[in-house]
Amino acid sequence: MGVTQNIQEQISKLAEGTTFKYEQLAIEPQEFVAAAKAIERLITKGIIKRVSTGVFYKPKQTVFGELKPNEEEILKPYLYEKGKRIAYITGTSLYNRLGLTTQVPKSVKIASRNKRITVLNDIVKATPVKSYVDVTDKNFYLLELLDALKDFKKIPDLDKSSGIKILSNKIKEFDPTEIKLLIKCGLAYPPRVRGFLGALLENVETKSDLTALKKSLNPFSEYEYGIDKKQLLTSKNWNIK
Repeated sequence: MGVTQNIQEQISKLAEGTTFKYEQLAIEPQEFVAAAKAIERLITKGIIKRVSTGVFYKPKQTVFGELKPNEEEILKPYLYEKGKRIAYITGTSLYNRLGLTTQVPKSVKIASRNKRITVLNDIVKATPVKSYVDVTDKNFYLLELLDALKDFKKIPDLDKSSGIKILSNKIKEFDPTEIKLLIKCGLAYPPRVRGFLGALLENVETKSDLTALKKSLNPFSEYEYGIDKKQLLTSKNWNIK
């Protein structure tokens, strides 16, 4: 099978609205030049569209015309490197998805440990922030929750009581292995986050060993979140205010 035919066949199998990079196509190194020409021809025909250099998408056709991919789909290729997750979406965009705010930001934040990821195109703008630990498929959703704890005080339009319920319900969905990894990741975050995490874990009665979190905190430090005991019954045990 020729390079052009191979690429056309692979793209034909992609769902409409899907984004992809060269590395997601089965292309041999010696075929790259021919593959690039084949991609350009498909762009000219309107079969695929370019998001930015090296990132493309397969347009979704509707009765109202062509539908562009959503923000999360556009950003997906930037969250992976050689098939492995290295980043995740954070900030107000994440907190909107979690139901913590109704605000939609003009710019998205992408967290990664060792790579600064910037995106600027006609559909989305993203700026980089540094994650506290290496990002993987096994921990990115735990880091999302920890980021929400970190930014809890400054999440726009946040109702704190509702926010605590939302985050508590997320924790209740985790199994013991995930809780253990959540605590391990949480230890890399600032003290106020570790205290807040400990209070939430104790409050939802996960029966997890919270010793490491407790020992990591200064017993004389207090963490100001504007949370009272009625909103989080265990807040006093972790010096959360």
